[in-house]
Amino acid sequence: MKQQHIELPIVTNDGVFLAHYSEKGLAGLDFPKVGRASSRAVSAKQIPLEILRWHRTTGEALKAVLTVRAPKEMPPLDMTGTAFQKSVWAAMRKISLGKTKSYGEIAAGIGRPKAVRAVGGACGANPIPVLVPCHRVLAANKKIGGFSSGLDWKIDLLKREGIIC
Repeated sequence: MKQQHIELPIVTNDGVFLAHYSEKGLAGLDFPKVGRASSRAVSAKQIPLEILRWHRTTGEALKAVLTVRAPKEMPPLDMTGTAFQKSVWAAMRKISLGKTKSYGEIAAGIGRPKAVRAVGGACGANPIPVLVPCHRVLAANKKIGGFSSGLDWKIDLLKREGIIC
């Protein structure tokens, strides 16, 4: 498959998310934004079947998490970042629905206990929020901390999972 980047919408009850695909898998997921349309209109005929399959899987996984269910399947993820960021993202993927970890717990879990702020930076750089659940990472003492897509989303996602902050 030649090098490409395809953006496809995922319609949910919470709005239209925009999924970004590379030739290796899901590379990004954007939260709904009012009035934002895909910058690249692509005809279904131009989309490789493999990406269409990944997109179906992505949509099912996203809708599952948004309705507080564990995804049955995940698409392949193509997360571009540093080795440190990738280790943080891998640790976040291990946090179950309804559970949280602190930035410090993630830092300790990846063998870098003093890298708490860097963990926060990696959370903020997460290209695939919701499916790579950075919303489940909290500051010390269960405080909300930041969220790249806005604190309203983070609070809403946590409340859906029964986590009161």
